[in-house]
Amino acid sequence: MIIYNETIIVDEGIYKEWLHWIQTVHIPAVMATGYFDSYQMLKILDSPNEGVTYCVQYRAKNIENYNQFNLNHQLALQAAHQQKFENQFVLFSTLMQTVN
Repeated sequence: MIIYNETIIVDEGIYKEWLHWIQTVHIPAVMATGYFDSYQMLKILDSPNEGVTYCVQYRAKNIENYNQFNLNHQLALQAAHQQKFENQFVLFSTLMQTVN
């Protein structure tokens, strides 16, 4: 299984608005692409960073699904996120594979 993880550090002043948007707009848009089977959202409790830190982990059956998502949807979804919350968050992503 492939896990696409987005870690987002959000300014404290907008995190409630951001959290509502990510849960009602962004995550549903990512899931609607059909390339991921499930997701999990986590709040990091011991982050050394200023702001509020969250991780969203999307699970894909295989690397091909992730690659198709990346090729066809990722840039537009990231652009929408950037446009909505410009200069109010930092995002970095990681791609992981489960180990049995």
